[in-house]
Amino acid sequence: MSVNELFTKLTRVWVPDPDDVWKAAEITRDYKEGEAVLHLQLEDGTPLEYQVGPKANALPFLRNPDILVGENDLTALSYLHEPAVLHNLRVRFLESNNIYTYCGIVLVAINPYEQLQIYGEEVITAYSGQNMGDMDPHIFAVAEEAYKQMARDEKNQSMIVSGESGAGKTVSAKYAMRYFATVGGSSSDANVEEKVLASNPIMEAIGNAKTTRNDNSSRFGKYIQIGFSRHYHIIGANMRTYLLEKSRVVFQVSSSPCSAPCCRSTAAA
Repeated sequence: MSVNELFTKLTRVWVPDPDDVWKAAEITRDYKEGEAVLHLQLEDGTPLEYQVGPKANALPFLRNPDILVGENDLTALSYLHEPAVLHNLRVRFLESNNIYTYCGIVLVAINPYEQLQIYGEEVITAYSGQNMGDMDPHIFAVAEEAYKQMARDEKNQSMIVSGESGAGKTVSAKYAMRYFATVGGSSSDANVEEKVLASNPIMEAIGNAKTTRNDNSSRFGKYIQIGFSRHYHIIGANMRTYLLEKSRVVFQVSSSPCSAPCCRSTAAA
C-alpha cells in the first residue's frame, strides 16, 4: 500500500515521547506524500502537528489492531517494530501478569523482581512432552523443546540466555537446569542432577558484584554443559566461566541499564 493509503484519517500511530518513550496518537487529516506536517491527536485529546521530512522526523510507526494486542507470539503482530513490541509486552505483563512472550523460537522474559509460583514440579509436569506452541510461553517450554529434540534427533542442543545486568539471566538458566534435572533425573544413586543444581550458588558466590540495578550481578559468563545417557538421564555436567566487563569489577558505574532476557534453543552438530 502507498503512503497516501496508509496514513489516512483515523489511522492510529506511535510517536516518540521524551517521557513515555512512545505515545499513541490518531491521524485527524489525510496525509499526502511530500507534506511536511502530519496532523495528529494524542489519546488525551491534545492536538499535535508532527513534522515529517528529510530534515525532520520519518513517518510514525503504525499501531496494530486491538485484536492483536496481547498476542503471546510477537511474530503474529501485523506491525513488528519497537513501540509495538514494547506495548505488547507491557499489556501482557500489566493486564495478564504474563512475564513470558514468544518471538518465533525466541522467548522474551520480563523480570518481575518478585517470586512467582510458576516453577513448581506440577508446572514442569504440565510442560513435559508438550510442543512449544501448545501451551503458554514459558522457560520450561523452551527447555522441553531442547530436551525433546535431543532425544528425537540425537543431536546436541544449546540454549542461549542473554540480557543486560539485572535482566534475570542467572535465574532463567537455573530454572532451565531445574527442568532438565526433573525430567532427566539420574538413574543412579549419585543424584547428579542435585549436584548440578547445587553448584549454581557456589559459582554465584565467586565474582558477583553489586550494580545500581542488581545486588547480585554475575561478573562472569557461564557455559554449562549437561551430559545425558542413552536413556536421557543426567550423567554429569561441567561449567566453564569467562570474566565479563573487567572494569566493573574495580568500580561501580553510575548507571546500569536493565532489560528483559531472551532465551532460545538451537541445535548443535
